[in-house]
Amino acid sequence: MKNTYSHLKWVALIILSGILIFLSKSAMAATTTALPLQQQKISGVVTDPNGIPILGVTVTIKNTLQGTVTNLDGEYKISAPGNAILVFSFVGFKKVEIPLEENTVINIQLEEDIAALGEVQINAGYYNTTRRESTGNISRVTAEEIELQPVVSPLQALQGRMAGVEITSGGANPGAASTIRIRGINSLRAEGNYPLYIIDGVPISAEPVETNSLLSNSGLDPLNNLNPSNIKSIEVLKDADATAIYGSRGANGVVLITTKIGAQKGTGLDIRTYTGISSVPKKLDLLRTSEYLTIRKSAFENDAVEPTQRNAYDLVLWDQKRYTDWQEYAFGGNAEVTNANLTFSGGNDKTSFRLGGSWFSQGTVYPGDYQYQKITGNMSLNHFSEDGKFKITASLNYGIDRNEITGDLKLSSLNLLPPNAPALLNPNGTLNWSEWAEAGLVNPLEGYFNSNDIGTNNLITSTSISYEMLPGFEIKSGFGYTRYDSNELWKMPARSYNPGGKPVNRSAHLSSVRKAWIIEPQLSYNTNFGKMEVNSILGATLQENNSSRQSLQGSNYASEALIGNLAAAQDILNAKSSNIQYKYAAVFARIGMNWDKKYYLNLTGRRDGSSRFGPNNRFANFGAIGTAWIFSEEDFFKNVFSFISFGKLRASYGSTGNDQIGDYGYLDAYEATRGPGGLYPTSLANPDYSWEVNKKMEVGLDVAFWKNRMNVGLSWYRNRSSNQLVGYTLPAITGFESVQANLPATVENRGLELELNSVNFNNKNFRWQTSFNISLPENELLSYPGIEQSSYANTYRVGEPLNISLNYDYTGIDSETGYYSFTDVNGDDKLDFQDRTIVEDRTREFFGGLNNNFTYRGFSLQFLWEFVKQNGKLIYYNAGRIQNILSNYSRDDFQTPTQSYQGNLAFSNAINSSRFIEDGSFFRLKTLSVSYDIPEKALKGLGIQRFNLFLHGQNLWTITSYGGMDPENSFNGNFIGNLRTITAGAQINF
Repeated sequence: MKNTYSHLKWVALIILSGILIFLSKSAMAATTTALPLQQQKISGVVTDPNGIPILGVTVTIKNTLQGTVTNLDGEYKISAPGNAILVFSFVGFKKVEIPLEENTVINIQLEEDIAALGEVQINAGYYNTTRRESTGNISRVTAEEIELQPVVSPLQALQGRMAGVEITSGGANPGAASTIRIRGINSLRAEGNYPLYIIDGVPISAEPVETNSLLSNSGLDPLNNLNPSNIKSIEVLKDADATAIYGSRGANGVVLITTKIGAQKGTGLDIRTYTGISSVPKKLDLLRTSEYLTIRKSAFENDAVEPTQRNAYDLVLWDQKRYTDWQEYAFGGNAEVTNANLTFSGGNDKTSFRLGGSWFSQGTVYPGDYQYQKITGNMSLNHFSEDGKFKITASLNYGIDRNEITGDLKLSSLNLLPPNAPALLNPNGTLNWSEWAEAGLVNPLEGYFNSNDIGTNNLITSTSISYEMLPGFEIKSGFGYTRYDSNELWKMPARSYNPGGKPVNRSAHLSSVRKAWIIEPQLSYNTNFGKMEVNSILGATLQENNSSRQSLQGSNYASEALIGNLAAAQDILNAKSSNIQYKYAAVFARIGMNWDKKYYLNLTGRRDGSSRFGPNNRFANFGAIGTAWIFSEEDFFKNVFSFISFGKLRASYGSTGNDQIGDYGYLDAYEATRGPGGLYPTSLANPDYSWEVNKKMEVGLDVAFWKNRMNVGLSWYRNRSSNQLVGYTLPAITGFESVQANLPATVENRGLELELNSVNFNNKNFRWQTSFNISLPENELLSYPGIEQSSYANTYRVGEPLNISLNYDYTGIDSETGYYSFTDVNGDDKLDFQDRTIVEDRTREFFGGLNNNFTYRGFSLQFLWEFVKQNGKLIYYNAGRIQNILSNYSRDDFQTPTQSYQGNLAFSNAINSSRFIEDGSFFRLKTLSVSYDIPEKALKGLGIQRFNLFLHGQNLWTITSYGGMDPENSFNGNFIGNLRTITAGAQINF
């Protein structure tokens, strides 16, 4: 019998077949032509209420794609039929429609209306809405906030700009994946917290790409191959009303990335380029040689131990006056950054196109010559038939990058070397083994000549075809295909290793492929019944993902030149491969209704089927209800509160699911034995485990004051994720450690979000705008029956956040032994997990951003402050050991005799105690941009419409009491984190 999964596929295929039949007819209609009406040239000037010309006003011919924009002097020129209607629109001003009536000159003064900000189209996934009419919570950033930032992944450009969206950098290495959390952690499994990425309607995997490199422990960001300058906007869907239409895929939020399309104003050529340098903004304040040696000698005196060549080679063998700043050596370089973009676009009232390409390069701050380079290409095409009923849009984004980074530089230990340590390299460039071997040590630069070459390419294509069968009734379908290839070659020549160990030339190979296709047929119907407006969507999704992975090692190459050529390797080791297929099918529906543009109701529902679950629980239903009331439209309110120009209450409740687990987990699994001809079981089947369920509730208030000069948005939310998919611990007698199962553990995320936008000053020459956002999140494991018997007993605590560390209670320095001391909670004279009673909360107490924009004639200034309130941890390295420490080490720690076994044991316990918890909060000047538009009069005769010069700074200044390198990663004090980058460039529009 066919299961429900097959039924869903047939429903989708039937809808798709009907769409294709209608589209085939509409395509013929698209080929018909009509004689154009007589065109006439229209020109004019657009100004604001003070008579100031406005740059960038969009002037279009109504019901067509044909249009233009005003220049620096507010001037425009356009050709249109004599019976056309011109539409003038600009953010912050009311839209105006003017019939031509044979006029050839139309000057217009726009009326200021910051409420027009609410009329900006927002991508809600399967439909568009506006801030004014939205019943859900959707944050948005635009191209202007993204394109000039010198970042590899567009996610990095979102830091501090969105309420409820927490992004932590993957570090200083270009291409390393950032961590994004939308309203907290919902799942006990790390892989269960990735959001859904949608690029031009096509989903891609948010899971970081695996790599062997030690400098990319977080993996590679799958968005690296996108060109930030080609992004039109990024919307993040957060609450149930916004995400439920994506069903199981939207449990952790949805990130919608929309790329730019062509202009309908003839042809144009845009050039944007910048260059600059990046550097590490902060280094640890470490001891110099004399201070370091004093502490080392004090440790031996406290222990009454005689320094020897074995236990104190830094005191006995090494030069007592030598000083090397190892931080400067490890990451004190300047990384050059260069970017160039070229875009050609154009079109007419029926067809528009855009072609673009970019090149990005970033060097390294580390010793050695390592480079990251990226080349991208993009294309978009939009076409309307003569009658405007048939539409087709297509986009293609392709990116190739190459990441040359070392796989073996152990920087976390390299920069903490004793300041009098010997040189790492000989004068002839070879590794210095003799001086380090004399001390019985391996050269810390071991692996210096290794190279790690990672090449990836990413293809994302999407097509949407639609036809308006009847007024308001549209049939369409979206098609998408993506392919992501990653190939990594890690070369390990013998000269990188101690010749005394008889090393051989080796290589490690890792390759992976991610492929996916999606088809989404849809029917939409929009109509009015008096004051009632109804918008509806019925659709289906068919999706299939295929991924493969291969890894192996080659060894004993005859020469270094042959490394990587597996045919020349004498031995092939650890060859592994895997192939995984994931299938997903769904049907979904939405009905949006509003009465008199004041009362809104939005209903969404989806039925999902996933191949990751067993046949007993493969399907689930999800849905949401959202509602809004624009109370400022009520007559009684207008009369009493005239200073409030807009007010809206909204609320939503619904459920989404989560199927982000490993594939085939419901099946028994076996692996081959080391001996020939055998199999052994590795996991147990459980056909009954099913979806995690995330129930979301939200209440929001949006208010605008004083003719919309100030807009405030306040949101309260509560998300509860239950039916958690965890590894259920089994008795040892079963032969298995655990089985995948659903447990009634519940995780809650709740919080407040505040957003504020204002125009503080606006006159003829000067304008000042401010935006502010702050999030106050809370995360809690509400319940977990039987946690004491589970594998998570030493990881989580009921009533506490998920992101915690369990620590010993530090009670100071023992006056008798001089060692660190801790509370023995159960009095058994030993320290174990039973004594770890201090909960170290690693979640952010609050975070946000403050952005200001100033414009004065052709000048503009923009700066963004990012702020975070959080705890941190900084290990003040073990005084007395053979490594450098922070100069502000307390005097109590100086006296700790850490050379003895008991002393070192006490210090290892101190690492897992409350001793080193400190304030990790920071206030960071995230971006600073200054730009100048050369006056158009100076460009006349050059064919240039706009010439903009800009200077941009990233991560310029951080105010913090945290003693580590980057407070953003305040639980890893030796983590390099964000680089400080300064770039200068120009944008030219022809």
